[in-house]
Amino acid sequence: MLVTNPTFFEFELPQTLTQPLPTEERGIERDQVRLMVSKLMTDSVFHTTFTHIDRFLRAGDVLVINTSATMPAALDITLTTGQQGRLHLSTHLDGNRWLAELRQVVKGIPKRFFLARTGDELRLPGNGEVQLLYPYYETGRDESPSAFGISQKGRLQVKERTGRLKDHLHLWEIELRLPAPLSDYLQHFGKPIRYDNRQYPLAYYQTVFATQAGSAEMPSAGRAFTHPLITRLLAKGVQFAPITLHTGVSSLEVAERPYPEYFQIPEASASLLNLAQREGRRIIAVGTTAVRALESAVNENGEVEVRHGWTDLYITPERGMRIVNGLLTGLHEPRASHLHMLEALAGSAHLEIAYREAIEKGYLWHEFGDLHLML
Repeated sequence: MLVTNPTFFEFELPQTLTQPLPTEERGIERDQVRLMVSKLMTDSVFHTTFTHIDRFLRAGDVLVINTSATMPAALDITLTTGQQGRLHLSTHLDGNRWLAELRQVVKGIPKRFFLARTGDELRLPGNGEVQLLYPYYETGRDESPSAFGISQKGRLQVKERTGRLKDHLHLWEIELRLPAPLSDYLQHFGKPIRYDNRQYPLAYYQTVFATQAGSAEMPSAGRAFTHPLITRLLAKGVQFAPITLHTGVSSLEVAERPYPEYFQIPEASASLLNLAQREGRRIIAVGTTAVRALESAVNENGEVEVRHGWTDLYITPERGMRIVNGLLTGLHEPRASHLHMLEALAGSAHLEIAYREAIEKGYLWHEFGDLHLML
C-alpha cells in the first residue's frame, strides 16, 4: 500500500526487489534493465527495456548527464572497540581533510557506529591512520539549519557541530594520514562502498560518462547507457549536456536531508541548455544528482549560469523545479528525501501511480536495479 502525505512518501517495499545483482552477474547488457516510462500530463505508464528509451525521446531533447567517476571510497578500519569497521570517504574538504562515515561490520553488514569520539585515532591498512576531528550532523528536522554553510566563494563552511547524534546523518570531519598519495592509496586499499556483504569490481560502479573521479558512490541513473545506445540517440538528434556533481555517501535514513556536494556547470552545457529552454525543448536530467547541480545554477531569470562550488539545495514540492522538465532515475526507498524531488516534478498522485506499478510489475531497486523515466 502506498500512502502520501505532506512530509513523506511511504510504501511497503518487498525485500525481494531490493538486492538485485549487477547486470554483469546476470549475463545481460547494462541497457537491458527494465524501464518504466510515466507521462506526467496523462498519468499513463509504459513498461519496456532501457535499450528502447529512444522510442520515448525525440530530436532536440537534451539529456543532462553527470560525468563524475566513482572512487574506491571504502577502507577497512579497526575501531576503538577492536571491532572490524569501514571508513566511507564522502566529501573532500581540502588538503587531507574529508567528511567521512564510520561503520562497524556485523556479520558482513556495515552498520552505523555511534561509539566514536572526537580525537579518536584509528588504524587504516598499509600503515595509514585517520583522526576524527569533529562530528557533523543535522541539529534538527526540516526547520533546522544545515550542518554546513556555503560561502560566497563556494567553499564549504561549518555552521553547527552539535546535535542529536543518533537521530541524524552522522558524518565526521577527519584527517587522513597516509603513506602514499590518496589516489594511489585508494587504488591499492580502497573498495567501492556497499551496504551488504557482496563485493564487485570498481568497474561495475562506473558509468560510460565517467571522466572525473570524485564520487563516493555511483551516479547510478547513468549506468544503463551503453556506447551503441548513445550512438543511436545522437543519430536521432538527442543532445547531451555534461555536468559534474561529486556524490557523497548515499546512506541517508528516514528524515535525513541531503547535505552539500561539489558541482560544476561548464560553459558549453550552460549555453546548450539555455538555447534548448528558449526553443521550448525538453531538458531531461539523468539522475537526481544532475537535477541538483543544474537547478543550483539557475539564476533569477531562469537561465543556467556557468558555476562551480558547493550546493546545499534541497528540492521539495514547495521549491519546485525551474528548468528540468523530465527525469530519468532509479527507484527510491520509502520516505527517502529524493522522493521530495520527484514529487516536485511529478506530483504525489502521479508518483503514487508509478510506484504502485513498479512494485506490482516487480521492478528492481537500488544502483543495479531498473529505471524510471518521467516525461
